[in-house]
Amino acid sequence: MPYSQFTTISKVKAAFDLTVLEGSRFLPILDPIAPSDVLAGTLKESLPIVAISGSEKARSEGIIYPVLLEVRRILDRQISLFSGEDFTVEEAIGLNGVCDFILTRSTEVLEIEAPTVVIVEAKKTDLKTGIGQCIAEMVAAQRFNQIKDKSIPTIYGSVSNGIQWQFLKLEGQTITIDLSVYPLPPIDQILSFFVWMMQSE
Repeated sequence: MPYSQFTTISKVKAAFDLTVLEGSRFLPILDPIAPSDVLAGTLKESLPIVAISGSEKARSEGIIYPVLLEVRRILDRQISLFSGEDFTVEEAIGLNGVCDFILTRSTEVLEIEAPTVVIVEAKKTDLKTGIGQCIAEMVAAQRFNQIKDKSIPTIYGSVSNGIQWQFLKLEGQTITIDLSVYPLPPIDQILSFFVWMMQSE
């Protein structure tokens, strides 16, 4: 059974014995990061199209992927971005399937390497429908890092439809869900969040 089986928070909570904390923002107050001319131009073209078409593919390709590519550029390509990659960690317990987007602290781009830090799940509209699946993928990332002997204290996740972004973090067996929904535009805040997550210890 793939990650997509975890259609609710309660399912993933029970499967992996997680404690769920719902609360306010856990990300620090950060200086905004202005987008490059390339990203600004891409978003200027893609945002109106996404607003009309609304397909998950359009949102992923037109907004989410360019934003994550920009994070990689900001960090001087010292991280890697994977899109639509199989991320099978423990198939017997449902930690298998394709992740929409994965960011790793590795320069290797041919294969996912630890430490895997951020999982991004793309949804067509309702963010809530992607939270359970995103948490399962975060648990997989945590276990993947342990297998690779690259344990890090926190795995971050995001569920996004391109114009709305929600953030999660996994520490040990505790998943924290920021109930705030952050809009795009503006892009500056979203970029600062991802850069911070990729650099945090």
